[in-house]
Amino acid sequence: MGLEAGAIDAEATIDADGAESLLTAGAGALDALAGFLQHCQAAVTDRIAPGGGVDAALLDRHQRAAHGLAWIATYREALVQLQDWAGRCAELDRFGIAERAIYRLGFAEYLSQLTGGIPIGQSEIVRPADLGVEEAAERLRSDPAVRAMTMGLDGAALRRDLAARLAEGDQGADLLADETLDLMRDQFSRYAAEKVAPHCHGWHLKDELIPMQVVRDLAELGVFGITIPETFGGLGLDKSAMCVVTESLSRAFLGVGSLGTRAEIAGELIAQSGTEDQKRRFLPGLAEGGILSTAVFTEPDIGSDLAHLKTRAVRDGDIYRIYGAKTWITQGARADLMTLLVRTDPDSTDHRGLSMFLAEKPRGSVDDPFPADGMTGGEISTLGYRGLKEYDIAFDGFAVKADNLLGGVEGQGFRQLMNTFESARIQTAARAVGVSANALDLGLAYALDRKQFANPLIAYPRIADKLAMMAVETMIARQLTLFAARIKDDGRRSDVEAGMAKLLAARVAWSNADSALQIHGGHGYALDAPVSRVLVDARILNIFEGTGEIQAQVIARGLIGRRN
Repeated sequence: MGLEAGAIDAEATIDADGAESLLTAGAGALDALAGFLQHCQAAVTDRIAPGGGVDAALLDRHQRAAHGLAWIATYREALVQLQDWAGRCAELDRFGIAERAIYRLGFAEYLSQLTGGIPIGQSEIVRPADLGVEEAAERLRSDPAVRAMTMGLDGAALRRDLAARLAEGDQGADLLADETLDLMRDQFSRYAAEKVAPHCHGWHLKDELIPMQVVRDLAELGVFGITIPETFGGLGLDKSAMCVVTESLSRAFLGVGSLGTRAEIAGELIAQSGTEDQKRRFLPGLAEGGILSTAVFTEPDIGSDLAHLKTRAVRDGDIYRIYGAKTWITQGARADLMTLLVRTDPDSTDHRGLSMFLAEKPRGSVDDPFPADGMTGGEISTLGYRGLKEYDIAFDGFAVKADNLLGGVEGQGFRQLMNTFESARIQTAARAVGVSANALDLGLAYALDRKQFANPLIAYPRIADKLAMMAVETMIARQLTLFAARIKDDGRRSDVEAGMAKLLAARVAWSNADSALQIHGGHGYALDAPVSRVLVDARILNIFEGTGEIQAQVIARGLIGRRN
């Protein structure tokens, strides 16, 4: 028993006529899907925005339908980006076995789920009936182009073909179409393979901080200043570059891929909203890695509902004193700078009374995490996402210079933070793509090496099927994430696109990690197995930077708002 190419020769590429015909069918399916999405939007709009604007109470009442709309729109955009990727592959004569299989399997699977049921949670399937669009779904299913992409397809053969290519190291063309991005991907992939991958599982098992030498290495490579303007010591590159670097590092270890996240958030906050003095004082240090930052937003009783946080700042001459509690502070002890969201107007109860501070603090250690007057805290033990450590912090009169009020004006903190959420969610999507790819790498390596009944595991269809779909969805999530980054780079509003990328990529990371561990069987369940780390790391991606439920809410609101 062996793994062999089935429907098409494993060394062949699709001829120009065949590629054009296939891509034409895909384009036709997307046209039909656009019509279906319009029906879905209209149906949900009637439920939650009968007067034109979204009614919050109706949105809560019809949350399942609204979130279903978000997932349907996400699937459509994912297929649009898959179509674009396949078209570029064909233009560059790269539409080979792996690319064709990824394209066809992606379309067939997502179109089938759109008309049958989309898994939006472990025990939740959203179906056309939940939105009241059964007839529109049936028209979509019966559309000739959709049928061409879903019916008469030898999916088993395509998955076998793709698994055969994966076994030869071909996971599909990763077309970045930019020489700089290609060079960055190669550089950071090499660094991650040499300096991170051999050691990260030990850091995870010992629950250790990522060594400072790695932090210094990444600083020298420019990780902390990718998008910081050159005038302030950064590289001045775009969000696409940030995604490429983040994915490459996260493919080795989520913790290392996340090192740049805090600098990305702080850098964007200061670059967009800081005074000239604040930009001069903080941006060069962030870019060179001399200043390590952390985001201090969440409170014990307040997660995504940041508008109602309670931690307060009281003016005391030329300083503010901070009182209250914060939680889930990533890299809190090691950080030198906190981007700290607090309430400066004691009479306010919503976002209008919030301000953002650039709160400096002494760098702590594991034994003494917060060596500062007016600040205490402790570590939160976690299943995964280790290497940076999470903390609770209590403030009791902690002093922050008045000059460190971001932008110099009170009451602007919530707006300032909202302006960074798009970038943070795009970067989290890139981290999720890296974790997805890591799971694929580990599952593939084990399936090739491990033999059962005299055959490598990859020779068995159920294993090959898992690997094939892992590759398909990793590519889809990657293309959707890069699309969201391009929208952001163009200066356009990207809350919906960033939410879509984060929503889908987080689900793919968890699915891939679960499949990879299943391929390992009992070996994967051992703590010593790297895939066990990838599983617990993947689980956090659907929670932080906005849960999957919050992402769906943001997408639904955005879709209805844009429509109206």
